[in-house]
Amino acid sequence: MRRIAATGILALMTAQPASAQEGGMEGTPSPAVIDQSNAEHYVWGGVNDGWHLLKRRDLSIIRERMVPGGAEVPHRHAKSRQFFQVLAGELSIRTETGMLTIKAGQGAEIAPGLLHQAINGTNEPAEFLVVSMPPSHGDRIEGSFPTP
Repeated sequence: MRRIAATGILALMTAQPASAQEGGMEGTPSPAVIDQSNAEHYVWGGVNDGWHLLKRRDLSIIRERMVPGGAEVPHRHAKSRQFFQVLAGELSIRTETGMLTIKAGQGAEIAPGLLHQAINGTNEPAEFLVVSMPPSHGDRIEGSFPTP
């Protein structure tokens, strides 16, 4: 058995660029190493970064970097269940039920339909993974929290 060393995420996918992962698994999957250097990159909120580590019809894994003081717009997903795993820094997630503070090495699940907002209230960038099943792109309903 051959050993493969990887510093990024080892994903079972056909050996093609991240943008070609859109379809389902076709043919025989072969392992490929993907990280920030070869993943599809995008900018959101004008200043935050995202990298599609896995982009399939049934599952999405995105690595994100949120700037200090950054926040996303409050929203919910009708179908997508998400898991946020903090890699570095600290991320707060505001929900209808309260505020979660997630530190490096910790994670939290957000159920479909739950209004939420990821916030970096620190002076350091927050780096985290967002795992969505099914993918959350196209399944976003913006909302707002009631004023106290």
